[in-house]
Amino acid sequence: MAPVDPHSYTDSLQPLTTHVALSLSLDFQSRSISGTATLTLTRPYKGQLFLDTRDLRVHQVLDSEGRSLRFSLDLEDSILGSRLVIDLPVETLWIVVSYSTSPHASALQWLEPSQTAGGNQPYVFTQCQAIHARSVFPCQDTPVARVKYTADVEVPGDTRVVMSAAHLERVPLDNGRAVERFVMNQAIPPYLFALAAGDIVHEEIGPRTRVYAEPSVVKAAAYEFANTEATITHAEALFGPYEWERFDVLVMPPSFPYGGMENPRMVFLTPTLIVGDRSAVEVVAHELAHSWTGNLISNATANDFWLNEGFTTYAERRIVEAEQGKDLVELQIGLGWSGLKEEVARFKDKPQFTKLKMDLKGVDPDEIYSRVPYEKGFHFLRRLESQVGRPKFDKFLKEYIAEFQFQSIDTETFLAFLKERIPGIGDEVDLDKWIYGEGIPADALEPRSEILDKILELAAQFESGRQLMDADTENWQAQEWIVYLDNLPKKLSSKQISMLDYPFHFSRSKNWEIRVIFLTIAAHSDYKPCFPAIEDALHSVGRIKYLRPLYAGLLESSPEAKQLAKRVFSDAKPKYHPIAQSVVQGLLTQAGL
Repeated sequence: MAPVDPHSYTDSLQPLTTHVALSLSLDFQSRSISGTATLTLTRPYKGQLFLDTRDLRVHQVLDSEGRSLRFSLDLEDSILGSRLVIDLPVETLWIVVSYSTSPHASALQWLEPSQTAGGNQPYVFTQCQAIHARSVFPCQDTPVARVKYTADVEVPGDTRVVMSAAHLERVPLDNGRAVERFVMNQAIPPYLFALAAGDIVHEEIGPRTRVYAEPSVVKAAAYEFANTEATITHAEALFGPYEWERFDVLVMPPSFPYGGMENPRMVFLTPTLIVGDRSAVEVVAHELAHSWTGNLISNATANDFWLNEGFTTYAERRIVEAEQGKDLVELQIGLGWSGLKEEVARFKDKPQFTKLKMDLKGVDPDEIYSRVPYEKGFHFLRRLESQVGRPKFDKFLKEYIAEFQFQSIDTETFLAFLKERIPGIGDEVDLDKWIYGEGIPADALEPRSEILDKILELAAQFESGRQLMDADTENWQAQEWIVYLDNLPKKLSSKQISMLDYPFHFSRSKNWEIRVIFLTIAAHSDYKPCFPAIEDALHSVGRIKYLRPLYAGLLESSPEAKQLAKRVFSDAKPKYHPIAQSVVQGLLTQAGL
């Protein structure tokens, strides 16, 4: 056995899958998907074939001649799931696997009507990154195995389906159900497979973009993301043509665990971005940037995750700079720098997880998810840009994208290409220290700007009693407030917290970034007047970026705060996606609860 990925059973001696044809039936009552997956291989193959599964019931496997094949499911590994071993006695080019998913599939969240924005219909959605596609269909669940796919999805007649694929048609059935048909003609890693079904409508906002959401949300979402076409145009000027035809977005129910997921043709976005002032532009820019760095070029394994997120964070900030200017980007860089230092401190006992190139064999990628690949990766690329100059680095970026598009590569492939296209770069920048070293290299460029320095100075003066005055904040937008709050101490006195919240009402802010940063300070500070607001926030959203600091703040505070965290999680757990449930449970376990 020669694995190609520490998080997959895929064997390098066996052919990869090139195409998957799915025929699926969604059952909201049993919370399961049943159907078939037809997997086409790169070549006719005889022998054992290994596929990744997690909590799947496999009913039958057929070869291309319709002959039944012997198969077995190994005992489940807590990280990898179960290996499906299929015996192919004669050469075959494709196989058909009949299966059904578990109600507890790690990629799927089934929502009752009461858990949706509209409250009218049930809802289901997938989140397959990093290694959860195997819980939706049997596959070689590694980015190395890029696949094209088709899907026929049967649902109740009043339910709409969207996927990370082109929609072909909707066919009503005699039984009151309907089949939605899709095709994805570009090869993608399995983690970019995406499906959502529920009470979903859409609004047109541009020649290449629709906003999909529940009816009660879609108008506000269309307003929030109305400038998306301009963002696409700026990105194309920087990185080359957009290769995915459409850039549609789906605003998810509140339980969606991330800010966004870059599924090609159908990006998933958290509803916490809808604040009415279009201030969350960087999240849309980030998911769009993935269309080049992450979707066109993907990391080969989770060990190389920075190739996706470091490049995309860099690309995002270049897009935002082109759209809104350098001042806003410098604030974002400053916020990211603070977050990077916090993550390095969080991993002080496990510094190996602060490397860009990691060794994650035996490690669940979800458990060590952090901002390090994003922010350290960004600062590495920023360091390269500063060394060679922006024009030369821009030329390199376009060459890199053109060279490796529709491929999944590792860090060493990137480094070889970098040294080839920018000769001598290894003599000017310590590449090994950046890639294989722990922590933040000494030559990282700490962000500096006039507006950032002013905000940091005001934050530093807060502890000595310096209150903000109108003149200080006259032109502040959401980003300035976020940077200010993020740079305050995590523990403050009751008087200091009251002094902050009374004039500005941070605990009730419509901007979730502002609200959560402030409530995290309140949680760490055991500020009980804010406990109801913290509890309300933990019941209202399932975004891990918000859940982690709020629960961690309570768990690092008083016994009363710890019990609040335990009680709230017990009540709110069904609202969270399985990935988010696992993250919060890990925090409680670490706290001895």
